[in-house]
Amino acid sequence: MTIPDIELETPRLLLRPPRLDDFEDWAAFMSGGGDYLRYIGGPQARSPAWRALMSVIGSWAALGYGFFSVYEKASGRWIGRLGPWQPEGWPGPEVGWGIIESEGGKGYASEGAAAAIDWAFEHLGWTEVIHSIDTGNLGSKGVAAKLGSRYLRQDRLPAPFDDKDIEIWGQSREQWRARRAGASA
Repeated sequence: MTIPDIELETPRLLLRPPRLDDFEDWAAFMSGGGDYLRYIGGPQARSPAWRALMSVIGSWAALGYGFFSVYEKASGRWIGRLGPWQPEGWPGPEVGWGIIESEGGKGYASEGAAAAIDWAFEHLGWTEVIHSIDTGNLGSKGVAAKLGSRYLRQDRLPAPFDDKDIEIWGQSREQWRARRAGASA
């Protein structure tokens, strides 16, 4: 199995499958003291962060998709991870996001997620996309709304993240394409 040689480019970002040399940035992101971590399972020490990165790399090798590493083009810095994701028992085909706290509020999550959604619909053949969002995560709800997604239902993630309800936001491929066509008209 090999990892596809994919790079997605947006006006400000470069997205590519993660590599082992992303680990230091990934681990720093997952161990940081930022408020964002409470919405994605809490801070992680280096060893669980390593296992998480290896899980994403493995998803790319086995399934041909997973979170992308996100690089800011202007600086060349790793600033987060986002993209298509659907682990066993997940409530649907998701495009999720996580941007380092210092770069939050700049529109990077929605810019990168839009490219990932386009790619998932075009290359993976997905017919819908969801975003699983902690009920208190107003920032991610704003990103989902900016992407044109809407609240669909309450649900739960599979264990070990099944301790509380989450909101499922999303849209169909047809809704996404109609919105994109309307925006470019």
